[in-house]
Amino acid sequence: MPFEKNFILIFFTAMGVLLGAALVGSLAAVMVREPPLGVMLRLAREMKIWAVVAAIGGTFSTIEILESGVFRGEIIAVIKQLFYIVSAMAGTHLGYLIVLAIAGEGK
Repeated sequence: MPFEKNFILIFFTAMGVLLGAALVGSLAAVMVREPPLGVMLRLAREMKIWAVVAAIGGTFSTIEILESGVFRGEIIAVIKQLFYIVSAMAGTHLGYLIVLAIAGEGK
């Protein structure tokens, strides 16, 4: 898949994982009589790193590509992986900001 398409796919996947976990988790909170906004915020904070890992397809493939780039001189592969990680982190952060806005914490 071309770099640009993969970059965008990773961004929105990370955002979707975070939003989905927070929103569905808040529904579960309603079912067990917990405050849904508090649970949604807590889940959004806790899910950030997992959303990044899920979006880039797991950590082992990324580590393998980084390793091959560093030890075999494939610098372009390293740069691409770093961009993918930044894309996933940006998507996760945007998802977190959306959750904050939903919860009214962004004021």
